[in-house]
Amino acid sequence: MNRRYFLMGAAGLAACSRDQRARLNVFNWSDYIAPDTIPKFEAEYGVRVRYGIYESNEEMLARVMGGNSGWDVVFPTDYIVKPMLANDLLAQVHREELPDLAQLEPRFQKPEWDPELKWSVPYMVIAAGIAYNRKLNPPPRTWADMWDERLRGRMTMLDDPFDVIGACLKKLGLSVNSSDPGELRRAQAEAIRQKPLLRAYLNAEVRDQLVSGDVLAAHMWNTTAQQAMDSSPDIGFAYPEEGYAVYPDCAVILRESKRPELAHKFLHFLLRPDIAAANALAARTTTTNAGARKILPPAFRDNPTLYPGPDVIARGEWAKTTEPAAQRLRDRLWTEIKSA
Repeated sequence: MNRRYFLMGAAGLAACSRDQRARLNVFNWSDYIAPDTIPKFEAEYGVRVRYGIYESNEEMLARVMGGNSGWDVVFPTDYIVKPMLANDLLAQVHREELPDLAQLEPRFQKPEWDPELKWSVPYMVIAAGIAYNRKLNPPPRTWADMWDERLRGRMTMLDDPFDVIGACLKKLGLSVNSSDPGELRRAQAEAIRQKPLLRAYLNAEVRDQLVSGDVLAAHMWNTTAQQAMDSSPDIGFAYPEEGYAVYPDCAVILRESKRPELAHKFLHFLLRPDIAAANALAARTTTTNAGARKILPPAFRDNPTLYPGPDVIARGEWAKTTEPAAQRLRDRLWTEIKSA
């Protein structure tokens, strides 16, 4: 969903302020849905949707923490589900109204963050790895390669504390979810040692620099990397051999919602394989829906960046909720890394 599309939709809602159809309020990540998904839902159910976008979990949480945001459905990352539940922000999911939960891949049927899927519905999954220019020989294959002197000034790391500290932890053979102070400080030391080699800490905005050849290697989410690869055959992507972080995003119904029945219909709609496939294809991302994957175009379904094989999947580690004390330490270490 781009900015122009969203603003046009907002203008349309203003013009239709007297529309008497039931309205659902959906708050989602940007560029995370097919352009015709919302119109299709509105047409099939005779409703209207107010659709808003955000760029981070923190932005979404800031809007919903008070319990009177007006939103019905939001899309937190897996490790945000438990804190939202602890803050009494979530309504329980009625599984009997979501028969297509059976379409989810087995690894998402009983996920660690919500084993019975009582509070969340897995939607898409993102992973972090290394995007690189194919002229690099040898190409990066490990996190340790991102400390290579040959990349000085021509590589970037994500501007994200969990990702950077997580990559450093993996380089050391440790869990991305470590809460051990000693391990976290070792990871910080690695990040500070790497910093003189970096051009910057950047997220999606480095994509064009990578495509132009100005940046040779970038710590990058696989969806952003795929967008770069779509733009240039010179770009490759590697899931580091030491392992990598995986971030499933989920659809949840807020406890404050006054339209839980309609919210369940929307979740049911998103779980339909045809809708899930269209969303994944438009967003250039990885669906959690096995039924959807079966009907994706073969070139997309078998794309190793978005749909890696079992051996690569086995190296992935789901991000987990961080205990408050460990999160405070991580925040402090990240501030020190950025200021070093």
